[in-house]
Amino acid sequence: MTTTKLLTCKNAAMAAVLFLTVAISSCKKKDITQDGTLTDPSIKESAASTEAIGVTGPKGVCYVEVNNADIRNVGKYKLSTGQQLFDIAIIFAANINYNTSTQKAVLGFNTNVANILNNKTTYIKPLQDKGIKVLLSILGNHQGAGFCNFTSQASAQAFAQQLADAVNTYGLDGIDFDDEYAEYGVNGTGQPNASSFVYLVTALRNLLPNKIISFYYYGPAASRLSYNGVTVGSKINYSWNAIYGTYSVPNVPGLAKANLGPAAIDIQATSPSTAASLATQTVNNAYGIYLYYNLPNSDVHTYLSGISSNLYGGKTTVYAP
Repeated sequence: MTTTKLLTCKNAAMAAVLFLTVAISSCKKKDITQDGTLTDPSIKESAASTEAIGVTGPKGVCYVEVNNADIRNVGKYKLSTGQQLFDIAIIFAANINYNTSTQKAVLGFNTNVANILNNKTTYIKPLQDKGIKVLLSILGNHQGAGFCNFTSQASAQAFAQQLADAVNTYGLDGIDFDDEYAEYGVNGTGQPNASSFVYLVTALRNLLPNKIISFYYYGPAASRLSYNGVTVGSKINYSWNAIYGTYSVPNVPGLAKANLGPAAIDIQATSPSTAASLATQTVNNAYGIYLYYNLPNSDVHTYLSGISSNLYGGKTTVYAP
């Protein structure tokens, strides 16, 4: 099963958001190849994978709750210039499950996620044809398995191989880590340790040198980002704030501003004024990501226009894919 992202604690922070009224000049979406931290061949995306993402300005990253909405909605929205509004679509979510017989972490797909993956030409390729990258988010599933309690480098490597196999099998552009709902300790599993997440991300980067790896900055993994001189930030491409309706810079050493998203909104819960204000702060502070969550099946282009006007100086239109 997938689990809806935490909302109560995230929405409670909305009142603390600072509202800015600074006028924004027109800009375009930022080319991913300009991100300084991606110049290292071990972590950058391949030239072929970056060309389609686009021009300049903050990149739009959008999680879709695929139990409730069609992932292809991400491709419906364009700026008035004709560019796609969203650069990255995230399938929310696959799960890290725990096999009590083998005592190993297992990648799992619910019915809706499996349908998308097994019908990639229907759901994934149309987005990629528009230049949108498609990632698979991996989420805990209340079974005790998580990114932070692998007890050995070998066990982390084994799960990383499952993730890489999924990316390669289904033609995905990468993996997103979301360390929620693991319930560490359930089924006799261990508690988070210092090495696990670093081992996992390192192994995945070695298996997928030219794919995107992102981190939803939340949970035990957020405080376990380095081990034995190796940092998670040196292995991943992006990280973003997990508290919707707020502006908070993820503390991920090794990532530059262009690879961080301090602004996060829930399209169905964050007020238009807050969403627009967070867009203003993103541009004023020169960060490279703006995070959207919970894109519905209904037309929300008017809401999105308030954001894109501040991010790019242009409105959002909607069209049939």
